[in-house]
Amino acid sequence: MHGFEEQDYSKEIDFKIWRKILSYARPYRGHLLQLLVVMSVVAVIDAAFPAMTRYAIDTFVVPGTTNGLPLFAAAYGLLVVAQAFNIWLFIGTAGRIETGLCYDLRKRGFARLQQLGFSYYDRTPVGWIMARMTSDSERLGETISWGAVDILWGGGTMLAISVFMFVMDWRLALLTLLVVPPLVVASVYFQRRILENHREVRKTNSRISGAYNEGIMGAKTTKTLVREGANLREFQELTGAMRRHSVRTATFSALYMPVVLTLGSIGTGLALWYGGSGVIAGTVTYGTLVAFISYTVQFFEPVRELARVLAEFQNAQASAERVISMIETEPEIVDRPEVAEQYGDVFHPKKENWPRWSGHLEFRNVGFRYPNGERVLSDFNLTVEAGAAVALVGETGCGKSTMVNLACRFYEPTEGEILLDGVDYRKRGILWHQSHLGYVLQGPHLFSGTVRENIRYGRLEATDAEVEEAARLVNADQFIRKMSYGYDSEVGEGGGLLSVGEKQLISFARAILADPTLFVFDEATSSVDTETELLIQDAVQKVLTGRTSFMIAHRLSTIRNADRILVIDAGRIVEDGTHESLLAHRGYYYRLYTNQFRQAGDVFD
Repeated sequence: MHGFEEQDYSKEIDFKIWRKILSYARPYRGHLLQLLVVMSVVAVIDAAFPAMTRYAIDTFVVPGTTNGLPLFAAAYGLLVVAQAFNIWLFIGTAGRIETGLCYDLRKRGFARLQQLGFSYYDRTPVGWIMARMTSDSERLGETISWGAVDILWGGGTMLAISVFMFVMDWRLALLTLLVVPPLVVASVYFQRRILENHREVRKTNSRISGAYNEGIMGAKTTKTLVREGANLREFQELTGAMRRHSVRTATFSALYMPVVLTLGSIGTGLALWYGGSGVIAGTVTYGTLVAFISYTVQFFEPVRELARVLAEFQNAQASAERVISMIETEPEIVDRPEVAEQYGDVFHPKKENWPRWSGHLEFRNVGFRYPNGERVLSDFNLTVEAGAAVALVGETGCGKSTMVNLACRFYEPTEGEILLDGVDYRKRGILWHQSHLGYVLQGPHLFSGTVRENIRYGRLEATDAEVEEAARLVNADQFIRKMSYGYDSEVGEGGGLLSVGEKQLISFARAILADPTLFVFDEATSSVDTETELLIQDAVQKVLTGRTSFMIAHRLSTIRNADRILVIDAGRIVEDGTHESLLAHRGYYYRLYTNQFRQAGDVFD
């Protein structure tokens, strides 16, 4: 988390970003048009109420008559009912826009996350991604829907009030509106300062989300390393920074409101002074004075709301840029257009065009460097026959996992090519290739749900009988049936209710259920007990016959029966042979095997 720097975004309104965001709102343009009409009507009715009051005072109160009062009351009542209906309508419409836009942004974001490769997740904290998919998407939906409401209402109300005021008395209107220019200047100043601190709050919030995630996921490590105090201090620094910026935001907001109220009061005072003099002189009616006082109070509310909404749009722009940057992140590994046309993509596979793959694999003059510039492989060559079990041995960082990730097309070679049945795998679809993979990791991930659901994740259309057969093949059936509800037992979040060995066997069953052509074991037995290791070794012998497989292991007992054992050093194959031939060679593998099993007290030939 500490290695990831939150991006700084533009401080001015970027209309290009908002055009992109509004393009996502295109399916709701009918709702937006409806909102425009409804809010225009709301603004006109709001402005009409003081005019109705003026009419009542000048027609009924001052003359002291009730002639025509019932008709006036009926008209006033109809306006109230119409306004109530309009309010109900715009709340419902804005709510549909908000929820629909949030849904669409999250759907697009999640779809893109499914397409992005390992490198994206290597460099991007989970907390950052979670903030984009939750709070930032929600803020955008809320800002666009309710911001549209406030802008349409505020602009419409100010226009309607101005028209009514100038029709009633243009001199009094001009005098009353003298305070609008300083109000606009004050609003721009304060909202910019508020925005600056809002941005810092959002930036710090992303870091806090990441810290939350790391703190929860690493709780056991924190306990064992006794880092509670250090973690708390680091977290306090983040939350303290967020608190400081939040307090500054609140302070500017608190200063802004009295300024607006003061200017609004000055406008009201001017209306009372000039209008009162007019009433005494007989040039202004009493009803007009009352209406103007109402308008001065009513006029400055939309000004304040518009200033707030514009600041909200500026504030939400940071969220917009973050969400757009995630949605528009291009996967580093993509199919060529002609390949995608033939084989389909992740969401639209064309399985009828998928060829068979025997499992034959070849690295031809392969070179690879990571995006950070680190070179791992140079001019690497390897041919693996279909159905061969290949074990990879070597020190940490020697290139074992990189080779496997390249074979699985989680990464692609920066030089050379990888051939499947003699064809460069970039001429085949990514989904086609990865649908042939079975992968068992050192730390397997299980999803919340039952044992049966987690195994079926390997092939969703599998029957219960096929799920249970996969579990039997990997020797998991016995312990599963001893659980409280058998295959319907809950595994807990991340498989937390199971032991490491049990999770490993379930992930093995899940991989087998997919019937893969290429199987990968990446340190799959390094964290399990001896009994589970024996179960996995037995399962490997049963289920990998006829499948091409790579096994990365530090426990050499798990690879003795491999068809080939490759000793890797600095991205090169330095030894290649069977267990017996490498022991007879008395090289690196012999020394590693001898040291490991002497320490364990084992006897070997």
